[in-house]
Amino acid sequence: MPTPTPQAVLAPLTEAAIFLTYTLDGSEDGAATVRALLADVGGLRRSVGFRIPEGELTCVVGIGAHAWDRLFAAPRPALLHPFREVTGARHHAPATPGDLFVHLRAHRMDLCFELAQHLTDRLAGAASVVDEVHGFRSFDQRDMLGFVDGTENPEGDERAAAVLIGAEDPSYAGGSYVVTQKYLHDLTGWNALSVEEQELAIGRTKLSDVELPDDVKPSNSHVTLNTIVDEDGVEHDIVRDNMPFGRVGAGEFGTYFIGYARDPGIIEQMLENMFVGKPPGDHDRILDFSTAVTGTLFFVPTVDLLDAAADDEPVPVGTAVPSDSSSDSSSDSSPDSPPDALPDGSLAIGSLKGDLG
Repeated sequence: MPTPTPQAVLAPLTEAAIFLTYTLDGSEDGAATVRALLADVGGLRRSVGFRIPEGELTCVVGIGAHAWDRLFAAPRPALLHPFREVTGARHHAPATPGDLFVHLRAHRMDLCFELAQHLTDRLAGAASVVDEVHGFRSFDQRDMLGFVDGTENPEGDERAAAVLIGAEDPSYAGGSYVVTQKYLHDLTGWNALSVEEQELAIGRTKLSDVELPDDVKPSNSHVTLNTIVDEDGVEHDIVRDNMPFGRVGAGEFGTYFIGYARDPGIIEQMLENMFVGKPPGDHDRILDFSTAVTGTLFFVPTVDLLDAAADDEPVPVGTAVPSDSSSDSSSDSSPDSPPDALPDGSLAIGSLKGDLG
């Protein structure tokens, strides 16, 4: 059997990005339009990107849980479910609508913009854009808070191992999951802090981007709460492709969080740590200045599955599909399911009892 080809989830960061979130209109004709577009995404990207090859245009497409039920007869990927909102004592990570997600990257914004136009035109009458963010690279990979973002992304073979599904879900091997959130920052409040206070909130030095020693780094620092270690002492990574965005005249300054992982449970545990706290009540200090306004989860199929999308059968309108309630858990790993073995012999984080809630 040929090895499935992943989408460009492992592509490096670029100077420009566009993030598009769509919702479907729910009609049978609309479902057919969406499936046809999915099958043509690769060709559209080549048509735009070939004109400026040095721009290295890439396109990643994700599909939400309810959209999957509507578009395809095949069962959901094992860990695909609607984004789970997280509510702590002071801060909230909302779940917001999202059926399709498009992540465009290039060294030039014009490439991203033109492909975004083509994709959205093709979806007219079938899906509508509900969120659109244009990201830009800021100096040496710094976010709007002035700190380098994504330092701990895995490299080399570890990068693929962290992101690409393997034998734990063989029907969807080579695919991935992506979680997105849009954060808006209170820069006035943040900039009122001293550099030392900011560094303690993040867990890194601001200028040199060096992680603070464990005996200095607070338990509620962003770095501490986003380090996920299982009961066997194995640290689990994700790949972040975050980008700053904003509108100066509107006073809007934000970070678009986008995390790829072979198991979304890793990111869900990070969010639980951040918003609820570890222990509960000791929430991520950064949340006192950064507010999450969106939250979505998507499955990223392989190129092969996208190319074959037009040959699948949509679910007829009116067919019952799972809701956002507990019925969605039927598609997820349960405590009674056998643990998922990863290539290195460790367990998939989503199957660790007591870790994810």
